[in-house]
Formats: sequence, structure tokens, C-alpha cells
Amino acid sequence: MEQYVNDAIGLLRQLIATPSVSRDEGRAADIMSQHLDTWGLPHGREGNNLWIVCPDWDDSRQTVMLNAHIDTVKPVATWTRDPFDPTIDGDTLYGLGSNDCGGGLVATLQAYRIMAERPRNYNLLWVCSAEEEVSGQDGFSRVLQRLPKVDIAIVGEPTGMQPATAEKGLMVIDGYAYGKSGHAARNEGVNAIYEALDDLVWLRDYHFRKESQLLGPTKMSVTVVESGTQHNVVPDQLHFVIDVRTNEHYQNEYIFEFLRKHMQKCELKARSFRLHSSGISHDHPLVQRCLQMGMKPFGSPTLSDQALMPFPSLKLGPGESCRSHSADEFIRISEIRQAIETYVNLLTGLRL
Repeated sequence: MEQYVNDAIGLLRQLIATPSVSRDEGRAADIMSQHLDTWGLPHGREGNNLWIVCPDWDDSRQTVMLNAHIDTVKPVATWTRDPFDPTIDGDTLYGLGSNDCGGGLVATLQAYRIMAERPRNYNLLWVCSAEEEVSGQDGFSRVLQRLPKVDIAIVGEPTGMQPATAEKGLMVIDGYAYGKSGHAARNEGVNAIYEALDDLVWLRDYHFRKESQLLGPTKMSVTVVESGTQHNVVPDQLHFVIDVRTNEHYQNEYIFEFLRKHMQKCELKARSFRLHSSGISHDHPLVQRCLQMGMKPFGSPTLSDQALMPFPSLKLGPGESCRSHSADEFIRISEIRQAIETYVNLLTGLRL
């Protein structure tokens, strides 16, 4: 086991030192490919996505996919360390992407290496996806078309190695209110800001009735407002952005039409409907195996590539979600060791 842990840490340090912000993951994908070659793992590549199919593939069996993403967000300005310097201090490895999602990426890969050589009653597939942080078209959606059939997925996002069996969806909506420009000193013009006020207040105060046991309520937040050019000109246009996080009771398309019906003074445009809420039944053998191991399922408010998966999935990975996208991001080496051991234990006892 120790060699697999060392291999994981060595690879992760190389990835941290190689900037891989979403849509610019090429060099990091090259590093991944080189390591897979070194470890004798034949693999496919589509753009900056990579995958490995177990050598004992059997079309008559079900398939478990291990997945994590290679891209990172941009480093925030408040880092006190070099975000691309993979520094180890005791049990802690610092660096951009170490927690989200480098730890899960290297841990799932080492678990695959171990389990690919062991007897199983299911197929095993490992997928490294790009553009997860932006839900990009050249990420998981692109590689999905090249993969064999998948029946269940384990996504290595940071969850403290507890299974997130449900995940909120995401829809981003651009809103526009229109008025007529005029001089602020005279009683003329139609103020676009005032035109939007009633709709924005309604949006602030409205609460969807159906709440989820794991995910809580569907949540809507206005996160951007832009209007005006200077102090003495009545603004003739206002643009705002709504961030919608849906639970499993509401589809994005329904929410959008509901908002259009009730926000009639504003024009609304959804950027996408494809990032729906996802979940897996607690009766599924994978969840049952997690429960047998003493894990505690929970609902995750954050989005992942699960939203793009047309099959059941859960999130299970090393690190903590609260460290993601933060300054001085880190992962603990002991967390990666525990993750590899937990994945192997989980997969060894899984029966599909």
C-alpha cells in the first residue's frame, strides 16, 4: 500500500506544479498520460480527458466507474503561498487543486491499479475529466461519448470520505430590465432599476414548497447586478444574474418557466438547463456497501460532473469541501492513504 500512496503523492505534486485551470489542462493531461504509460496502463484520450478500461472487461457484467477531474479554478488573490509550489509540511500537502480534486484524482487512480488485478463480479473503469469547474462541453460530456457502458459511478470529490448520495443541480439565469434614459435632474426617462425592483423583491422573498430530506430547499440568489453609466443619467437597462440550486423535486425547465410567469417586468434567459439535481437510491448495492462500512450518507449543495451522468452516482473522496476554491488549499497525506484503503475495501466487498 505504501508504494501506491507514494505514487499518488508524487503524481499529485507534479499536477500541482503544472497549472491546469479549466480549458487549459493540456500539460496536466500529458503528465497523467505519461504516468499511465509508466505504470503499464493502456488508456484512451479525448481532448484533455483520459480513461482506462479494466483488462478483464466482460460485456455481460455491470460496470463501476471511478471518476475525478483534472482542472482547477484560478487561484484567489489571498494565497500566502505559491499556489503552484507543492509544499509538504508534516502530513499536509499545499497547492492549488490539492483538495479539489487532486486528492480524489490520484486516490481513485491508485485504487483502480489495485482493483484491476483482483477478481470482481463487475467491470472497472477509471475516468479523468476536464473542464469540471466550468461544466464545459469539452469535459465529461465529450468523453462520455467514447466510454463503454456505465452502470454506477463513484466521483472522487472532497467529501471527507463520506458518501454524498444526492447533489443539488444548477441553473444560471440572466435577467434584463429595460427603461428609457433621461437626465437625472429632470422628471424624465424610465429608470430600469426601478422597473426591476418588484421582480427582485419577489424573487428574494419566494420559497419553493417542496424541500428535500438530504438537499433541503431549492435556493435562488441574485449574485450580479449591473446598471447605469454615470450619476446624472437615468439608466435605461439593468442586467442581473440568478444562481438557482435545485433539489430533486424540481427540474430546471420548470423553475425557469415558473420565474418567467412571476417576473413579468424582466426578460429572463437561461444559460443552460442540463445541470440537473442528481441522486442515488439508498437501496443500491453501492450505498448499502457504504452503510456496511459505517459511512453516513449526506446531501451535497455543490455541483460536480454527476450532473452530466445519465446513470446513478455518488460522491466519495478525500479532503473537505470547505477547502475548495480557497486560499492556501491543502490535502493531508493521511487522507489520501485512507481514501485508497477505503476505495479498495469498498470495491472488494461490492457485489453487483
